[in-house]
Amino acid sequence: MQLTDSAFSHLDWITRLSQAQTRSISAENFTGEKGKGGMATTGTGIPGPAEHLGQGWKVSPCIIIEPFTTVTLAEIAGPGAIQHIWLTVAPQHWRALVLRCYWDDEETPSIEVPLGDFFCNGWCVRSNVSSIPVAVNPAGGFNSYWPMPFRRRARITLQSLTKDRIPGFFYQITYTLTEIPEDAGYLHAQWRRSNPLPYKTVHTLLDGVQGQGHYVGTYLAWGVNNNGWWGEGEIKFYLDGDVDFPTICGTGTEDYFGGAWGFEQPPGEYGLYSTPYLGLHQIIKPDGLYRSQQRFGMYRWHIPDPIRFQSDLRMTIQALGWRSEGRFLPLQDDIASTALWYQREPHAPFPALPDRDYLEVI
Repeated sequence: MQLTDSAFSHLDWITRLSQAQTRSISAENFTGEKGKGGMATTGTGIPGPAEHLGQGWKVSPCIIIEPFTTVTLAEIAGPGAIQHIWLTVAPQHWRALVLRCYWDDEETPSIEVPLGDFFCNGWCVRSNVSSIPVAVNPAGGFNSYWPMPFRRRARITLQSLTKDRIPGFFYQITYTLTEIPEDAGYLHAQWRRSNPLPYKTVHTLLDGVQGQGHYVGTYLAWGVNNNGWWGEGEIKFYLDGDVDFPTICGTGTEDYFGGAWGFEQPPGEYGLYSTPYLGLHQIIKPDGLYRSQQRFGMYRWHIPDPIRFQSDLRMTIQALGWRSEGRFLPLQDDIASTALWYQREPHAPFPALPDRDYLEVI
C-alpha cells in the first residue's frame, strides 16, 4: 500500500520499517558498540557522585579535554549517517575548540569550524536557536540535525587551542548504519572571518569549491564597528563559471535572512526571531561602559530551496551602511561566517584556519 498525503502528510516516512541499525557514541560508550553502554567503573569526567552506586549509575558522563590536545569524539565504520549531535561545554571555550569531520578516510576535513559557530553561537554568549537543523536550548545545549552520510568511515575530532584544562565536555553522537544512496552528497562546512573587513572590499564566505553539490546554509556572527544601520550589503552566489557577475544577487543583508527594513520592530528596537529556516536570534547591545559595538547572530538555511551547482561555487557578502548625503558607506566590520553545503567528494582543500588569537572574540 502506498501512503497518501491525506493520510500521513509530511511525516509518512516515520511509519516505514527498516533494517538500519541505530547506534550512539558518548562518554558512556566511546565506540557506540551494541550492548556496551554504561559499563564504566571509573569516571572520565566529573568524579565522585556515582562512587557509592557503582557500575551503571552515570559513572562516566563526560570527558576532560587537556590543553592543546585533539580528541577523537567518534570513529565509525560505514556505510551509515550521523543523524544527531548533542553537546555542551562552557561558553568561554566555544571559539577555542575546533570541530572537524572527515568522511571516508580523507586526509583533509570536510567540516572545519569553531565549535560555537557550527551551532550558531559564535560570540561565546549563550543564545537559543529554534530551527530545523540546529537547535540551541537552555542553557547552552547544542543540537545538530544536519544529516551526515558516509560510505566507508566517519571520524569526528575536537581540537583545543587553549591552555585551559576543560574538565567537563558532554556529548552524544547518534548515527545509523545503513546503505547510502549513490546520489547522496557529503556535508561540508567552512568558517572564515574578516576582522576588520578592509575598506571597499567584500567578505568571502566561500571560494574555490569544486565539484557537484548544493549550498544549504549560512550563519553569520556580525560585529558592527559604526553607528547606524549596517545591513545594506548584497550577498552573491557565483555558480558554475561565473566570474565578474553572479547568477544570484540578493538585495540586502536583512532581506537574505528573511527580514525587512533593518530588522526594526517599533519602537526603535531590533526584532529577534528564530524560525525553522531563518533567524536573527542574537543581539548583543552596548552597555554604555565596555561593550562599544553591537553584535548579531543570524542564520539562513536553504533546505526547501538549496542552491545547486554543477562544477564550482563562490560566495561573497558586502558590508554597507549610510554616510552623508544619502550615500552608501562601505563598512569595516567584524564578520565571521559559517557556510554549509553538500557535494560529491573529493573536495578542494580549505584555506588554513587562523590561529587562536584571530579566532578569539575580543
